[in-house]
Amino acid sequence: MLFVWIALWAVAAFMLFADLRSSDLRRLSGVAFFGGTGALAAVLDGRFIPYLNSLGRYEAWASFFYHVQAASSVSSYYGVPYFFLLFAITYRGKKLARKLSWALMLALLLPIAYCVLFTAPYTTRTPIAYAIAVWWAVPYIIAGAILILMRKPRHASWSPEYWIVCLAVLPPVIFFAAMNFVLPSLGMMRMWVYNTWLVILGVAVFVIGLFTYGFMGLSVLVERRRLDSALRAVTSGTAILNHAMKNDAGKIKLFGEKMKAYAQSTSQTELLADIETVLGASRHMQEMISRVHRRTEDLALRLSETDLGRLVQETAASASPRLGGIKLEIEASEGWRCRLDPAQVSEALNNLISNALEAMGDQGELGVRLSETKRELIVEVRDTGPGMDRREAARALEPFYTSRGGGANFGLGLPYAYHVMRKHGGTLHLDSRLGRGTSVFLTLPKKAVKAEKIMQAEEKGRLASGAHTGLDRRG
Repeated sequence: MLFVWIALWAVAAFMLFADLRSSDLRRLSGVAFFGGTGALAAVLDGRFIPYLNSLGRYEAWASFFYHVQAASSVSSYYGVPYFFLLFAITYRGKKLARKLSWALMLALLLPIAYCVLFTAPYTTRTPIAYAIAVWWAVPYIIAGAILILMRKPRHASWSPEYWIVCLAVLPPVIFFAAMNFVLPSLGMMRMWVYNTWLVILGVAVFVIGLFTYGFMGLSVLVERRRLDSALRAVTSGTAILNHAMKNDAGKIKLFGEKMKAYAQSTSQTELLADIETVLGASRHMQEMISRVHRRTEDLALRLSETDLGRLVQETAASASPRLGGIKLEIEASEGWRCRLDPAQVSEALNNLISNALEAMGDQGELGVRLSETKRELIVEVRDTGPGMDRREAARALEPFYTSRGGGANFGLGLPYAYHVMRKHGGTLHLDSRLGRGTSVFLTLPKKAVKAEKIMQAEEKGRLASGAHTGLDRRG
């Protein structure tokens, strides 16, 4: 149980401090924390308190830790089902009004308050009144499991992460309900000792998921911090390089122009051609480093009210001259007015489209789609190109990484798009399978961009016409 205690509290701390704003993670960390208090109670009961009693001179400390054990045990029995149901409610994705959410949290505490106040106090054999607690704790856990299983991933690419959450959370909690409530209520005591193996399985799935597909966005957070650090390093490096090369390029241009004037005045045709080559090379160097710097510098957003659907349509349609034999499909209805930087978002989307066209060559299908969830607006760019294996996909957002060498491809298109999304409070998610194409999702939280659905003129006309027809019928 010592390992279970340490592992569950470590998982709880990691989830809590990884993103303090996430109610999902806060509530799930509560499940892990109170699961850990049960393991702590077992450690105190099985190892620490017997050791103090064997010494024969620490009765006061043994009594103190007995009370700690009692509090830990009882809080585990009541805390796990309570926080699990709260987690399931928020993870389901249906956001409740603030007052209703608080009212629900207080209402779910009522059975716990009753058990604490009106049932027999803690004993080592019967920590709680199993025959009473089973009638609310098990329904809490069953209801929570149903809510989690009813959740639908936002996109197919989120599906592995969803099932990792299910495998890491549901088996240990359901087993906990059976071992800690159902069987003890039937007279089979101390069955909680068998929870260890399911908890170890859940922790193992959590760790594996964290470093593969992710666990409730946590791997995205770890990756995001790594990418942010890389972008900051590239930004400062290119800024220094840009400044130094500007100075040197300026000197080359100044003295090159002097030599050019001298070559012209003395009619030295061959020298003039050489000088033009040097000047052209200096201009090319300056342009290249400026292009890199523009893609990596810290963006200063110029926010304005923008119809995101129209922006997506216009940006995607501008790729028409480059399509060749590629079929373009655009699904983006107008009407979502957002406060964002239209130039930066359009440029980010254009980079994704360019990458998709380059990946497909002259044949394939390119899809650009704007969709919505309850809390987010999602722009998807999907291609039918060769796709990437997991290793390439993991490195795709690294600055300067590119699987296609040559030309003007610096490997900065995806990092730039990621940078734009981060500046808007959103995310960039990439899903690519070798031989099955690539999809890139630009996700903008509605709250962050102050998204508002506005009614189009034709919709207003239809509603007005319908209302007028209804009045005619009533007349």
